[in-house]
Amino acid sequence: MIKLIRNLYLTNRFFLLFGGIIILFCLSFAVQFLFPIVQTLFVLAVVVTLIDAVLLFNKNVEITGERQVPKIFSLGDENPIKLNLESTSNLPMYLTVIDELPEQFQERDFSLNLFLPKKEKRISTYNLRPVKRGEYEFGHSNVFAATQIGLLQRRFQIAEPQMVPVYPSVQQMKNFELKAMQKISHFQGIKKIRRLGHSYEFEQIKNYVKGDDYRSINWKATGRRSELMVNQYEDERAQQVYVVIDKSRAMKMPFEGMNLLDYAINTGLVIANIALQKHDKAGLITFSDKMGTVIRAERNPVHLRKIMNALYNEKERHFEANYELLYYASRNVIKGRSLVLLYTNFESMYAMERVLPILRKINRLHLLVVVFFENTEIADFIEDEAKDTESIYIQTVARGMITEKRQIVSTLRKYGIQTILTRPEDLSVNTVNKYLELKARGMI
Repeated sequence: MIKLIRNLYLTNRFFLLFGGIIILFCLSFAVQFLFPIVQTLFVLAVVVTLIDAVLLFNKNVEITGERQVPKIFSLGDENPIKLNLESTSNLPMYLTVIDELPEQFQERDFSLNLFLPKKEKRISTYNLRPVKRGEYEFGHSNVFAATQIGLLQRRFQIAEPQMVPVYPSVQQMKNFELKAMQKISHFQGIKKIRRLGHSYEFEQIKNYVKGDDYRSINWKATGRRSELMVNQYEDERAQQVYVVIDKSRAMKMPFEGMNLLDYAINTGLVIANIALQKHDKAGLITFSDKMGTVIRAERNPVHLRKIMNALYNEKERHFEANYELLYYASRNVIKGRSLVLLYTNFESMYAMERVLPILRKINRLHLLVVVFFENTEIADFIEDEAKDTESIYIQTVARGMITEKRQIVSTLRKYGIQTILTRPEDLSVNTVNKYLELKARGMI
């Protein structure tokens, strides 16, 4: 009996029915002929409720199932959650599924309304987009079943609490790996870069086919075979690629629910994976007011996992970035000339000029690419029509801020520093294109 009461819930239909009967009882004090009619309605309502309870709580009614979640969630991506439900009842059931989501999502009214025919199975899917790394705790999956009468509901619990870690985006990593490794690619965003020069490793001699560079013709092999033969080259391997992430307060600015640090972390994993797939060595350095993670560039089967776990544990700090420490790391940690992808953010020319001398020193040692962000909210704001003097003033200030970002790019490039200014959502594709471009130009 205790179990029955614990799993018994009253629906809105129940309260409407008996609330209406109570109102009629009140009216029957003034209109006496209503009283026997209302009594009859009340008895019928009680009988129907009892029938509904018997149908719901007989031993042949059982809702079973499970919740299927990925082993890890990808940060900033839509992650599918599956609910597998099965009914043993001889009656069709109307289900309300309330899944107890992790507190990070702040979903207070999440529910799914489903119809489950008698003795059938149903798979329901919904998506979750986490915007913070860490451990996400799911609670129970509660299924509230009702018959066609719909006055009562019976609760079934089909899933136990479980924890799912949210890692840097594995989905983006796999998607960009597929796009970048395609030799002939028509994927949106990834550019096909033409090779310049021959600063590549010789791979083999092959038959000439239409489209091959005629400058690669091997005339000696052509003379021996009496047909056109060309030298085939591949990108130089074992170059060092370092992902350097500024995790100071400048990277706390949020866009689409995620802060800039998390965008950089997702892209850092993408670049590390592509570099390893291209037979380069990938390394990781994080810094703020003090040095964070330092992983020397290597290439082995477990290195990507090592980088992923390190990125998973990174947290922003509430201090200014110490670029002197970064310069120290570039001299003592990074051995040999390397590609250094620095993810940071400059909101003013003054902020960039303070660290420009150090960036120039690093660029003399390595091939430095400074990656920072457009303020997308400001860029979108200036597209709106100005309707009053205040709007004109604000848009003028906003245009000045955008112009200042362009000036930062020009200044860095003037000193020979490679630069990417990008919207946060385009960070991965723009960084991958820059890496492929530098590879194609033989600059690393």
